[in-house]
Amino acid sequence: MEINWYPGHMAKSKRLLQDQLGRVDVVIELCDARLPYSSRNPDLERMTQGKKRIVLLNKADLADPAVTSQWLENLRKRGLTVATCTANTGKAKDVLRLIEHEAQEAVNRALDKGVHKVVRCMVVGVPNVGKSTLINQLHGSGIAKTGDKPGVTRANQWVHISPYLQLLDSPGLLWPRLNDQTAARRLCYIGSVKDDVVDLPMLTIHLLEELLSIRPQPVLDRFRFSDPALRGEALLEAVCQGRGFLLRGGVYDYDRCCQVVLDEFRAGKCGRYSLEVPRRLTISMKEADA
Repeated sequence: MEINWYPGHMAKSKRLLQDQLGRVDVVIELCDARLPYSSRNPDLERMTQGKKRIVLLNKADLADPAVTSQWLENLRKRGLTVATCTANTGKAKDVLRLIEHEAQEAVNRALDKGVHKVVRCMVVGVPNVGKSTLINQLHGSGIAKTGDKPGVTRANQWVHISPYLQLLDSPGLLWPRLNDQTAARRLCYIGSVKDDVVDLPMLTIHLLEELLSIRPQPVLDRFRFSDPALRGEALLEAVCQGRGFLLRGGVYDYDRCCQVVLDEFRAGKCGRYSLEVPRRLTISMKEADA
């Protein structure tokens, strides 16, 4: 199963984002705490070099807290300002404090000239990591359109948080060639790639196999089967039997099975899982998986 999805609006959005970078004081990059490697776009990291940056590991409530702590230490060693975040329920003050800290130097320079600076922050990340949800939390209302599918935000939008703080909500950006297919597949797990361009049965099998290899019991309990050694299509059959996803004549309803498994993983109903553990930054993703 090869995954490569880069809709035309993303190329346009990337150009618009580059045009706005000169006006920005701080870049806030959101990634998914369950896969901090795969959900960080390398293009965004290159584009924002030289800017004050904050990396937020969003949806931290869905990830293994011990592994998330390892990621925080790993990223801080790289000199990044990094914190966990739960955009739909977290505390806005914590994020605002980080923005204030990173923008302080620019604010002080403006004050030396007698100017009260308006701090401008750009919120970036791959699709479906919670950028608009975070902005709504900081604003205190549903000013930015949100959804649980990629591509809801299609254009840059400036949002006024206070008289001296503006945030730019930008569309989610993938990179044109998803050469690392392990990373691409994991982006599909969290909904960064549209489900209708992916082989959902194969994707669901891969997800269940990964979850079983990390911690099998929550998966067995959630989908009501008992053999953690199952692999391949037998996993879909077991979920269909366990959850009663059957069509007339006892035929397995694979479509419903796949949608339920993916939706429940994305919502954290399968338990707190981290699919990626930090390793030495010099090794490849395949070596990290091994």
